[in-house]
Amino acid sequence: MTNDRRLRPVDLARLAGVSPQQIRNYEDAGVLPPAARTASGYRVFGEVHRGALLAYRTLMRGYGPVAADIMRTLHTGDVPGALALVDAAHAALHEERVSLRAASEALELLAAEPPAPLPSSGGLRIGEVAVLLGVRTSALRVWEGAGLLTPGRERGTGYRSYAPADVRDARLVHTLRRSHYLFDQIRPVLEGLRREGGSAALRAAVASRGKALTARTRIMIEGAGALHAYLDACSDGLTAARTETGSTADAPEPDSAAR
Repeated sequence: MTNDRRLRPVDLARLAGVSPQQIRNYEDAGVLPPAARTASGYRVFGEVHRGALLAYRTLMRGYGPVAADIMRTLHTGDVPGALALVDAAHAALHEERVSLRAASEALELLAAEPPAPLPSSGGLRIGEVAVLLGVRTSALRVWEGAGLLTPGRERGTGYRSYAPADVRDARLVHTLRRSHYLFDQIRPVLEGLRREGGSAALRAAVASRGKALTARTRIMIEGAGALHAYLDACSDGLTAARTETGSTADAPEPDSAAR
């Protein structure tokens, strides 16, 4: 990619559908490589800036705010650092997918194990819940200490009182622990169940989130491809852009949006 063609902020703005001021902001933030300047202070952009703008706008769709960090790091000359940010974004997406898979598997485990009826419709004490689930009371206390269970307390005595929803959560934790799930994998399942109000709603939310992750993965792949193309094409152009910064070339035709 050469840097021969001279472009004004308004030219790049039209290309991206943003304002000329936004193009100036992109350069100031390092999203675009440094622009050359005429003697009168006009910015002079080139094809390398056009490539950077297209790469950034494509990256931003999948990577969000990280896209600016990627481009900024790249334009300081730290290509490995920029690629490390790409790796980190993909790793975070993978963790979301693993968590979602755990939630889906947990729901299937729950569906395969119908809940036992409660001894009463009121609150249960910790010993009663332990007997109901076939666990030690110490296990329930550990789960509570890990933030997985939040039973209420009886007035006056201060004893734990497990409402039906608390018993449901304890049963879920017990089921998943027997399947070797870690606390950090169980916590988002419980949070989702409480937020959605039931396993059917959570199952629908999990399916919807899965589709969203798949769509985002495709967009991120597109962004990574745009970044690769920019890197492959612009190494000489980036050098030229940095060399020309501060140039005193003749000013382009006056334009109120050119600076």
